[in-house]
Amino acid sequence: MPKDHAVTGTSDLALLVLEDGTIVRGRAYGARGVTFGEIVFSTGMTGYQETLTDPSYHQQIVVMTAPHVGNTGVNDEDRESSRIWVSGYVMRDPARRPSNWRSQRSLDEELQAQGVVAISDVDTRALTRRLREGGVLRAGIFSGEALPDVVDARTESELREQVLASPEMAGADLSGAVTTTEAYVVEPTGDFAGKEPIGTIAALDLGIKAMTPQRMAERGLRVHVLPAATTLEEVQELAPDGVFFSNGPGDPQTAEHAVDLLRGVLDARIPFFGICFGNQLLGRALGFGTYKLAYGHRGINQPVQDVTTGKVEVTAHNHGFAVDAPIGDATTAPYDDGRYGRVLVSHVGLNDNVVEGLQCLDLPAFSVQYHPEAAAGPHDAAYLFDRFVDLLTSTTKDHA
Repeated sequence: MPKDHAVTGTSDLALLVLEDGTIVRGRAYGARGVTFGEIVFSTGMTGYQETLTDPSYHQQIVVMTAPHVGNTGVNDEDRESSRIWVSGYVMRDPARRPSNWRSQRSLDEELQAQGVVAISDVDTRALTRRLREGGVLRAGIFSGEALPDVVDARTESELREQVLASPEMAGADLSGAVTTTEAYVVEPTGDFAGKEPIGTIAALDLGIKAMTPQRMAERGLRVHVLPAATTLEEVQELAPDGVFFSNGPGDPQTAEHAVDLLRGVLDARIPFFGICFGNQLLGRALGFGTYKLAYGHRGINQPVQDVTTGKVEVTAHNHGFAVDAPIGDATTAPYDDGRYGRVLVSHVGLNDNVVEGLQCLDLPAFSVQYHPEAAAGPHDAAYLFDRFVDLLTSTTKDHA
């Protein structure tokens, strides 16, 4: 890894240390201190505020591939949750000053206020290539008092040992750390405001983004956002017309409660829609496995094909795990000797042929791995919320 961005003066120096021993020198940005996480890269050219506040990035250090970050500052309207969730932030050239009429403060000020350790003046292109070739790794950012006055080979070795002692993402159960502590309701908005909702949704918050219930509310749905520990009985007490599982961080293999809850939803034939983590959990509920991707998909420019229509969409992604299901013709779901009937891999990633969506053919259930609600765009996949509404209304008519 090139070290041509070295900084003189320990007050400004920051070190990015990867578990394989790679050391990257840069300039301290945001809060000073130490942080650890799985280091990943995002290919989005915009939407950095939405990325920072996406709960799916919990315990991850995010590398921005866009060279200039912070140009539009930070405001209180565009965040996806109440706080920044990334463990650390890596960038090349931070803006010297924000320039946008909606900006309320700079990115540097926001990171400092929320205690997020970051590093700038890094060759992010070389770092991204390293992660693409070798896969994601654990990493740490060290600055301020976390660094001694003299940084030598012994210091670097000691910092690497700290990184190696930090937790891995595989096997991590993180939904409980990011979910809401209390249930809340998002009422219909826009043309549907003040009117009787066209349906009621029970949305399990596994790390939900604010825009998700908003997209449903815009379509006349009343959304009950529920804590991750909600039981099937508590869901059924709401008599929902549909159930939704959100995005979220962590390894889907650890989410036994959510998988059991989802199987109860499928058994009850309640219409289901899942996004990202919700897609992985539908896969698990149907009996498919999941696996960790080498470096994941993160950004707002990922091509996906809807195999049911042939349409190609440019989509927003943030996932490091994927469903292991056969692509092609519909197959019988493996769980409990085909209990849930036939399932089709409905969406496929065109960069690497990863499963990006599932559609049950004998149950009212479907999911996608990407983010149709992406606030920073693109909005090619927004029709999926309309598909969910159609599923609700058609199922209601069938049961009438």
